[in-house]
Amino acid sequence: MSCIAIIPARGGSKRIPRKNIKAFLGKPIIAYGIEAALNSGLFETVMVSTEDAEIAEVAQLLGAGYPFARSQENADDHATTVDVLLEVLEQYEQRGQSFEYGCCIYPTAPFVTAKKLTEAFELLQQQSYDCVFPVLRYGFPIQRGLFLDSERRIRMIQPEHIHTRSQDLEPAFHDSGQFYFFNVAALRKKKQLWTSHTGAITLSEMEAHDIDNEEDWAIAEFKYRINFHESS
Repeated sequence: MSCIAIIPARGGSKRIPRKNIKAFLGKPIIAYGIEAALNSGLFETVMVSTEDAEIAEVAQLLGAGYPFARSQENADDHATTVDVLLEVLEQYEQRGQSFEYGCCIYPTAPFVTAKKLTEAFELLQQQSYDCVFPVLRYGFPIQRGLFLDSERRIRMIQPEHIHTRSQDLEPAFHDSGQFYFFNVAALRKKKQLWTSHTGAITLSEMEAHDIDNEEDWAIAEFKYRINFHESS
């Protein structure tokens, strides 16, 4: 069985300039995902998909491969993750190399660990899922969520639960935005990562943080220090 780790790292980033290689607690943020993949021992190949020469250079210095550049077609804002993954897999096949499993690891996911990658891969195999990825539980029941109009008037999303106790509502989860471990044949056939046969592993609030702006970046560094540095 063969596995490939693909780190999709496009050069353009509007909200945080050079986000994929910006220093996160002293080293490029892309380093964390690359190191987790290499340390897991799961992958025959760990590579970065980018059209950006500087990102490619940094990734190679960190131990990732860069056998070919990403096409310009898949380097703009409209290209999907699946588009990029399928392009990478096709490029390898043209070079005579195929894989049974793949893992897309986002370049700005410093909380990814070898342990979590292994946990996801084991679940993927045990249940023969199309894909497995890490999720976070919502801190408050989404069934009691609110809309707020232009006059700041509230409206319940599910008004039938206005008197339902929080503990009686089914827990809900969301994608942590860290990685997707997938079956290559299933991805090729269905052209999507989330399918009706997808599973998930759970993370705690201290094991993930979505980074969209500088404030998110500072919070993520704060969480990382507590979660990893103080526990080591």
